[in-house]
Amino acid sequence: MRLRLLRLLSSAPFAFLLSGCQGIQSALDPASRDARLVAELSWWMFTSAVFIYIVTIGLLAVGAGLFRGRKRLSFRSSTTLVILGGVCAPIIAIIAIGVSGVAIGDETEGAREAGTALTIEVVGKQWWWELRYLDEAGEVIAVTANELHLPVGERARLELLSDNVIHSFWAPNLQGKTDAIPGRRNVLFAEPAVEGVWRGQCAEFCGKQHTLMGFMVVAEPRDEFNAWLERQASDALAPPAPGLDVFLDLGCGGCHTIRGTPADGQKGPDLTHLASRRTIAAATLPNSRGNLGGWITDTHEVKPGALMPSFIPEPQDLHDLLDYLEALH
Repeated sequence: MRLRLLRLLSSAPFAFLLSGCQGIQSALDPASRDARLVAELSWWMFTSAVFIYIVTIGLLAVGAGLFRGRKRLSFRSSTTLVILGGVCAPIIAIIAIGVSGVAIGDETEGAREAGTALTIEVVGKQWWWELRYLDEAGEVIAVTANELHLPVGERARLELLSDNVIHSFWAPNLQGKTDAIPGRRNVLFAEPAVEGVWRGQCAEFCGKQHTLMGFMVVAEPRDEFNAWLERQASDALAPPAPGLDVFLDLGCGGCHTIRGTPADGQKGPDLTHLASRRTIAAATLPNSRGNLGGWITDTHEVKPGALMPSFIPEPQDLHDLLDYLEALH
């Protein structure tokens, strides 16, 4: 009852601000229970700040004589205003934030951990995200990059790691921020309540391409998720083609993996099912033929400082390469 009342008081005055905000990267457009709690606490903090602001401006106006003509306040009246504005109002605001924070904190992640059926390792790279889907024994069954798929209505356990510097994994529509720290395994839970596609972001400055270290979150029904995961666990579905030879000749296989081919590099994203992804370059560009070609031939125009070098193959070789990459569903 207490938490329900807090939700009503914190969200009702501001509901009109959220209209038309579906599907965007926003902590105020929650698509999960956890994100809703974070949004409610945010509104409580905003409400408290507005309260303090109104009280302060009102007291300043009174002190300046705006409501008393030219009559000056007595020492006793001035002291009362200082106590009300400098002590009582902040205490009221702190109590409001504290009570709402404790109420929200009652619904902890750990209490629901036993219900998780899906575990995903999320590894922060320079500057992209590797996603490793694990089976019940902790073995990797599928690897993808920069696109996190989750079944709707099920709680997933995300284990955050980094192989370079500190990153921060933030999908504001689903959950709060959690750091990915080298040598440490932090845990985050995500449970989308509705179908949808949202953008996430690294929220910790990690280098030159921090601002373009994004990812996509896709929440879908369990049967669609199972079909997607089965495809991701398979080897490349595209048959050998001239484009694969171009890929290998350019040395791309030294950094990228395409399972079922000689390409087994570990430095860059796994490209086995590249064509099934919505974006490339860590959610920087839509995954289209033109963008893919531009990314290959002028990488640093898109992401200055990216570790991938640019390649300029012969025109026919580039077309063959793009044909092959577009077949990697």
